[in-house]
Amino acid sequence: MKKRMLKRISVLISLLLVIGAGLSVAAYRAAGCFDLFGDTAVAAQLMVFSNGSVYDGLSEPEPEDDADLPPETKPASKPLAVPKASPTLPTEKPDKTSHSGDTYPVVEISSSDGNMSYDNIAFKNYTSYDPDIGALLDSELPFTLKDNSTVQVLIYHTHTCERYLDEDVGYYYEDYYPRSTDGDKGVVAVGDRIAASLKEHGIGVVHDKTLHDYPSYDGSYSRSWDTITEYKKKYPGIVVTLDIHRDAMTADDGTKYKPTFTYDGKKAAQIMIMSGWGDSEDFPTWDENLIFATKLQKECEDNYPGMTRPLYFGEFSYNMDFNNGSLLIEVGTDANTVDEASYTGELLGKALSSVLQKG
Repeated sequence: MKKRMLKRISVLISLLLVIGAGLSVAAYRAAGCFDLFGDTAVAAQLMVFSNGSVYDGLSEPEPEDDADLPPETKPASKPLAVPKASPTLPTEKPDKTSHSGDTYPVVEISSSDGNMSYDNIAFKNYTSYDPDIGALLDSELPFTLKDNSTVQVLIYHTHTCERYLDEDVGYYYEDYYPRSTDGDKGVVAVGDRIAASLKEHGIGVVHDKTLHDYPSYDGSYSRSWDTITEYKKKYPGIVVTLDIHRDAMTADDGTKYKPTFTYDGKKAAQIMIMSGWGDSEDFPTWDENLIFATKLQKECEDNYPGMTRPLYFGEFSYNMDFNNGSLLIEVGTDANTVDEASYTGELLGKALSSVLQKG
């Protein structure tokens, strides 16, 4: 009887040890799923991005709903001149009203750590595909820019109301609202500078300033898809479409982070070029977009060291399936100033001009 009891106890202990080991492995693997934090992200604790996605090395949470994601079936196009709905709610705090509430620090960072690198550029690759960065750089651009003044580049903004800080004081107020219908305060100002640089280099460009995210944020990508479709009809020579955004990095304690670099003694906002990856049937041009993105990343770093955060290569499209010259570019965050971001727009326009003219 005692031997039988001891045997049962021994079996029970062995079973508990096996279960404990299994739980340890599971915990380790679960932790590994979230071990995507670079040095910057660790310093920032858990950063939440205003666009509904988390970048700069952080895992991407599922959006609360998919109303603002690119549609699987593209919507019917609509005329450019469709009037927007009249505003029913204020979109920003009136400029003449002083800010109030607690203040939170703005911390300056320089983001450069990726999980892939080549020469002076870095990638953050969150796909199962292993790109050959050297081969991408050696490839020719998948499209050809004509040597004339016709419109061949479209700059637009899916989230047109994304705003920057007005000035650099090292903090922001609790009631600061990082969206505005005033284009001079946000990404539209950046688009203006990119367009001006392209025009100076003889490249035909059109800059769309439609408010795709106002009065409703949901469905922004569907509306911007309609817009670029109509521009392509009006200007058939368009081969490049650039969706210019700004990012946002906010830690749990309210601290905001702004990525910067300095060129020619002047502070500017870092950029993050995004290139999507997907099924070849639904997204047949992803590999060609990646060539374009990689060449632009290299041109920016060669001419303006420190300008780029790692190129973000992930399983998404965000309207980049429109053609083989489509990219989404995040210029700074909501903690950068509009002057810093606009200066970056000027430099980005110069780098883009060089890439397009080299072919």
